[in-house]
Amino acid sequence: MSIISLQHVHKVYDEGKIPVPALNGVSLEIASGEFTAIVGPSGSGKTTLLNIIGGLDRPSAGEVVVGGTDIGQLSDNQLIDFRKEHIGFVFQAYNLIPVLTALENVEFVMLLQKAPTRVRRERATELLRAVGLEDKMDKRPGELSGGQQQRVAVARALASKPAFILADEPTANLDSGSASNLLDIMARLNAEEGTTFIFSTHDQRVIDRALRVVTLVDGQVASDITRS
Repeated sequence: MSIISLQHVHKVYDEGKIPVPALNGVSLEIASGEFTAIVGPSGSGKTTLLNIIGGLDRPSAGEVVVGGTDIGQLSDNQLIDFRKEHIGFVFQAYNLIPVLTALENVEFVMLLQKAPTRVRRERATELLRAVGLEDKMDKRPGELSGGQQQRVAVARALASKPAFILADEPTANLDSGSASNLLDIMARLNAEEGTTFIFSTHDQRVIDRALRVVTLVDGQVASDITRS
């Protein structure tokens, strides 16, 4: 069953009155439990596609249905609430809150959801253990390596029990060892817990691990390969 359905999605940016097409009629279905990489050269539209799936941007035309909801019909405030409840994000730049500890960063989304303190603390602790950071819970981002910060970001993305996680170039700032460790964690969560991951990436290490690879060229799906 598809948790994400895009039908004939277009995105055109108007920069200085010159229209710049980013997506040109993308149709795509993604099912629960997939481990999918969206790839393509710079300017192919992969980050735009991820942002539209995540409700961070709106299509110029076409339909985007996430978990049965046509998110293009939601107001800005409804979209904020929808993202908070249903979508986890992992960004290239980590986007952790510098003054909060690793534990508090993971708790933050649950705080916005008004989850009770005990529930927040227990889930955040469990997730940090799952990503191998049980001994770093009280450390702030500045006291952690890049790989450790990105693992905190993964734990934070999982905190709200989202329908899926969108990861935009999650390994771009990591050395080979940290990237491999992060991908091991994500692959394990996918295999053991059925967590759905969708990557935007040009990193061959991510592409090699993905079970499905969707290639964009000039804002269109050029190929869509599923591996056994």
